Amino acid sequence: MPTPTRPAVAGHGWVQALATVLAGLLSMGVVASLGLWAAGAAELPDNAFPRVVAATVVTAVGGTVEVSGNAGGLAESDAGLTVIPLSVTLVGALVLAAGFLRPLRHRAVTGAGELAGWAARIAVLWLAGLVALAYAARQTFSLSLGDLGEDVLGDLGDLFGISPEVGFTTDVPATVFFGLLWLAGVLVVALLVSRGAPLPGRLLRFQESVRPAAYAMVVLLLAWVGLGVVVGLVVAATRGHAVETLAVILLGMPNLVWLALTIGLGATWNGRVEGPFGLPMPHVLDEVLRGRDDAALDLGTLAEYDSRVWWLVAVDSALLLAVAFVMTRRSPARMRAWQHAVHMAVALALTVLMICLVGRISAHYGLSVLGIGDLGGDLGGELVLRPEVWTAFGLALLWGLVAGFLGGLLARHRGGVAAPRGR
Repeated sequence: MPTPTRPAVAGHGWVQALATVLAGLLSMGVVASLGLWAAGAAELPDNAFPRVVAATVVTAVGGTVEVSGNAGGLAESDAGLTVIPLSVTLVGALVLAAGFLRPLRHRAVTGAGELAGWAARIAVLWLAGLVALAYAARQTFSLSLGDLGEDVLGDLGDLFGISPEVGFTTDVPATVFFGLLWLAGVLVVALLVSRGAPLPGRLLRFQESVRPAAYAMVVLLLAWVGLGVVVGLVVAATRGHAVETLAVILLGMPNLVWLALTIGLGATWNGRVEGPFGLPMPHVLDEVLRGRDDAALDLGTLAEYDSRVWWLVAVDSALLLAVAFVMTRRSPARMRAWQHAVHMAVALALTVLMICLVGRISAHYGLSVLGIGDLGGDLGGELVLRPEVWTAFGLALLWGLVAGFLGGLLARHRGGVAAPRGR
């Protein structure tokens, strides 16, 4: 029985760690399965769907899936894919963070050893799950040139026995490394965001400056995802393509809306689209990038196709001011407006840097027969999207300074700020 001098401590042993890891993996698997089903992956041959789901979960946590191609002695193929399905990533992060924080409730301070031990239990079981997924995510598909819509190539394939194959496998060491790094990031962010989670005594002095800003950035990212889901559902209900829209929501909604967040700040992304590849909704992204060597994706180029893109600036302004106000309300009253500005600037710059790192896309596939270069058409294509990182980083610093300063003034004008800790 607990006593006044010895409060109850929630258990955080191996059973709780196993439940946390299983909940995280299961939630990611369900979201990935539904998204891939909506995208048509359930129709893949050779019962490949479960292995594609495993590969999707692996990439969602930063793992590496290697795409390979083989077309026999008379043909050559080349393929590659780098993309993170951030909807799956986000769901897994939220579930794991909730499971990690739950046993730590009702505590003011915790020891570093206790906290490290709880995280280590989760990490060990997470490692086992990663290895199992990495070995499950392997598959090879055989393609027919005729099935790809090229009659002449189909005849050549039948004549020379050319049967292109495309497969994927996982780089297990890289998957383990990046998967554990991803888990560490999730657990650290969970501790930074939650005011109710205990910290070791030596770290308590950092919570007043770090936790409110970290919480504000999580609110900002989730607000953009929420807006994207609402817009996607409205589009599906009014313009059709409901299944395709569901696939985008379940697999890549954060990829789109966090891209929109950075563009609204003035950031520029560069890329190109060729062949059968394409970016999901909105269609304007594909229009800007298709058929150009290296097109710039920013407010100016998007506005040439759709002037409504300028609303991104208004949405960014409103959300940044709102989360800056939330940040200052959760900060100690003694903090001044310039301090809030600095905290907001650093937090927003780091958030945009994270988006730039995880939002990159690279996909290509090419096939040549009898020494005839890349055949193009449905047999070759490329999709590239990459940010101008340091420009985006600098713009985020500027926006953060302004929003943080205004948020600090607004919160003080409305009667002070909240205490540094509470529930």
